Amino acid sequence: MHPVDIRLQHMLLGCAIWLLCLPAWALTADRNEPINIEADSATLHDKNGTSTYRGNVHLRQGTLHLHGDTMTVDMRDNSIEKVVLTGNPATYAQRPDNADEDQHAEAGRIEYYARDERMILLDNAHIWQSGDEKFSSDRFIFNLVDNTVSAGGGSDSDRVRITLPPRKFGDTETAPEPAPAPAPAPADATSTDTTP
Repeated sequence: MHPVDIRLQHMLLGCAIWLLCLPAWALTADRNEPINIEADSATLHDKNGTSTYRGNVHLRQGTLHLHGDTMTVDMRDNSIEKVVLTGNPATYAQRPDNADEDQHAEAGRIEYYARDERMILLDNAHIWQSGDEKFSSDRFIFNLVDNTVSAGGGSDSDRVRITLPPRKFGDTETAPEPAPAPAPAPADATSTDTTP
């Protein structure tokens, strides 16, 4: 096999490893699907372990879909160190296990750090699964080790915004009865005071 082909396989293998480490909401079966990357151009730098995909970048693996303007993959010793996807916005969609709807995220920049098992969404980031629930901030940090999310950056302009829909009641569930209105005070029948 040609050395360039081997390096390309290592770069693509690195992308596959990154995808396996995405948040726990990922559909388990996606890990067994092939990875398809499309871009207007790709540059592979074997010496420094960097591959860059530019122009209408699409990455697909099963239900996982990533889209952005540029994706850069930094590797060291045939392992991914960092992946950065940028766009206006960069987008992520994937079907979680046991779910009927895809999980979505978008941000100006999506970063993945393999050593720390951490993913960061920056610059007008939004996360949602259904059309009614949405989480927004300029910064989200996903800790993939303990499956936690931190949002916000501490400045007044970087506030966390959460939209939750009102609770919906299905056919098998009934809405709670409203609290009874207070009874009007009884009129005093013995009173003859007619002053206004």
